[in-house]
Amino acid sequence: MTIRLQYGTPAKFFHWLIVALLAVQYPIGWLMPDIHRGMSPGAGMTFHVSIGITILVLTALRFLWRITHPVAPESSLPAWQRLSSEAVHWLLYALVLATTLTGWLFASFRGWSVSFFYLVPLPMLASDNAAAGRTIDGLHQAMEWALLITIGIHIAAALVHIFIYRDRVMRRMLPG
Repeated sequence: MTIRLQYGTPAKFFHWLIVALLAVQYPIGWLMPDIHRGMSPGAGMTFHVSIGITILVLTALRFLWRITHPVAPESSLPAWQRLSSEAVHWLLYALVLATTLTGWLFASFRGWSVSFFYLVPLPMLASDNAAAGRTIDGLHQAMEWALLITIGIHIAAALVHIFIYRDRVMRRMLPG
C-alpha cells in the first residue's frame, strides 16, 4: 500500500460531495415541522432521510477509500497539529456515521415506512417504540450539534492554514 502526499480525486470528490449534502441536510432538518405520533413523515422527512442515507453510504465509501489509500500527514506541521488533525478527521467520520444512523433509527422507532427518494423502501432498523424513539431523537440532535461544532473546528483550522500559516495544507484537499 502506497502512502501518498496528496489526496486523490476520489477522496476530494467524496469530501466535497459530502460537504455539499451536509449543507443541504442541515437546513432541511431544521426547517421541517415537528412530526408527532400518528403523523405521516411527508416529503420533507423523506428527503431528509434519503439525503442522510446518501451521506451514510458516501461516508462509508470515503472511509474505505481513506483506509486503502492513506495520505501522509503534512510533514511541515508540528506534532500537535498532526495529532489534532487526525483526531478531528476521525471524529468527523464517527459523528457523521452516528448522526446518520441515529436518524435512521429514529425513523424506525417512530414506525415510519420511509423510502429512498420515493424509489426504494428502506428497511426498518427497529420496531415501533415511542420511548426509544425519544431517546434516539435526543441522541440524534446531540450528534448533529457535535458534528456541526466539529465541522466548525475543521473549517476554522483550514482557514488558519490558508490565511495565517499560509502553508499548503488546505491545497491538498482543493479540487484540481
